[in-house]
Amino acid sequence: MTPAHSLVCNSRRLNLHPSHPHTHTRTSIRSIFSTNQTAGITTSDQQQQPMLKSAGNMSKSILRQAKITPHRSGTRGHSDHGWLNSYHSFSFADWYNPNFTHFGSLRVLNEDRVKANSGFPTHPHRDFEIFSYILSGELTHRDSMLARGKEGGQSDKFYRMHRGDVQFTTGGTGIAHSEMNEHKTDTVHFLQIWAMPWKRGLAPRYHTKHFEEADKRRDFVTILSPLKGGEDATAQQENEAEPAIAGSIPIHADFAMGAGIIAPQAKFEWTVGAEATQETKRKVYVHLPMTKNGKAKIRLDGREDAELAEGDGAFIDGVKAGDKLAVESIGEVEAEVIVLDTA
Repeated sequence: MTPAHSLVCNSRRLNLHPSHPHTHTRTSIRSIFSTNQTAGITTSDQQQQPMLKSAGNMSKSILRQAKITPHRSGTRGHSDHGWLNSYHSFSFADWYNPNFTHFGSLRVLNEDRVKANSGFPTHPHRDFEIFSYILSGELTHRDSMLARGKEGGQSDKFYRMHRGDVQFTTGGTGIAHSEMNEHKTDTVHFLQIWAMPWKRGLAPRYHTKHFEEADKRRDFVTILSPLKGGEDATAQQENEAEPAIAGSIPIHADFAMGAGIIAPQAKFEWTVGAEATQETKRKVYVHLPMTKNGKAKIRLDGREDAELAEGDGAFIDGVKAGDKLAVESIGEVEAEVIVLDTA
């Protein structure tokens, strides 16, 4: 059964009745999960001690060689299907913008809200590194590695994730999973991110890990770092699944992810490359999720033209491993900041 057919068959039970505000081709679950890995880029081509500084007195730029290009929330793709309200920072499903195809190995960044008693029925993935960062609510994950053939809700083998949890899947040669909001009343809000691995045909794998709120309030926490064995990892290294940075989740890519919760008037610094990646030349994408009703705001590298509101992101080019990217919280409330660092 195709994912699209699965959606139709489960729509009444799951309250999945997509509405389409756009006039373009109707979105199916198949189109949602068939993002083209080979799209060409057309965008501009650990735990350290926290650094706190008054954001009222704007700090000076120290990355003068870097090009910072904001990606405003209003320029993202948007689809509201009733049960799913999704914003796409990169081309996804029926929304395509040649200016936003990928950035390094970063291919998908969706900010999703899924209503109660609904979600994504069983669907396949392959040859992507896929991870979900839970902002609020709960998300229930079942996959073919836990219970083959029972990924869509029948199995009592599942992971139920809440705020602070990160779910990571290596699609590799193929995996089927479902992601459902089985809560009776509450919407789940999460980021779903896809990265292109350094090679195809990997063995499917799954990780889930909780990251403490208190740690994110002290400094950026490294969520993902490259598999320590690298692209040529042995079978034993794959099984050991040791990340380059202890305490993070291993990813099959020259890629790192960080997350921090920055108090108003405070500043954190992200070390480009996270002291764990291979390539010296880096690209960094910063995203500020929509979690504070528009009251959070950040400034990058002390630049007035690099101030981001909720839902905004920024492409940062021309940086190298070891550079320090300053992120200041200049809004009324704390800002939860996501950093995606890629070769």
